[in-house]
Amino acid sequence: MKRNFYVALAIIALMFCAGRFLTLAAQPGSHETHAFTPDTIPWGPPPPFIAPGAQFAVLEGDPSASHGDYTVRLKIPDGYRIAPHFHPLRENVTVISGTFKVGMGDVFKKDKMAAFTAGSFAFLDPEMHHYAMACGEVVVQVHGSSPLQFNYINPEDDPSRNK
Repeated sequence: MKRNFYVALAIIALMFCAGRFLTLAAQPGSHETHAFTPDTIPWGPPPPFIAPGAQFAVLEGDPSASHGDYTVRLKIPDGYRIAPHFHPLRENVTVISGTFKVGMGDVFKKDKMAAFTAGSFAFLDPEMHHYAMACGEVVVQVHGSSPLQFNYINPEDDPSRNK
């Protein structure tokens, strides 16, 4: 009796594993749209509210949607500056490479910035006024809830207005 039970259990387990394998085989390449290696990140120009010179990649979601989650990366060259601004929703930032300097407030003060090196993480609550600068080439990953929106303290700093 016990032997039959174990045989039946083994058959059920084998069927479960086969089903999982067939499910994965039925969706070839699905991981290709949900996983990225550094050389497959889809870099492109930044959205209009980010000054030219940066590169932008959407890894997950739609940062311009009215709701939902997003994950993006921003690659910025040495000396690139992001003017004082704030976001209406929380911003979560991970430094992937380089040194990302961040300051708080309404006026860009280079001597008041903190340096965040690769591996650093910070979150900025809604309405926190801040600015940033790259020291060397920097890649940061930002994730949060859509929409991703920049509200510049000085409207003249908004690159989308200067086009």
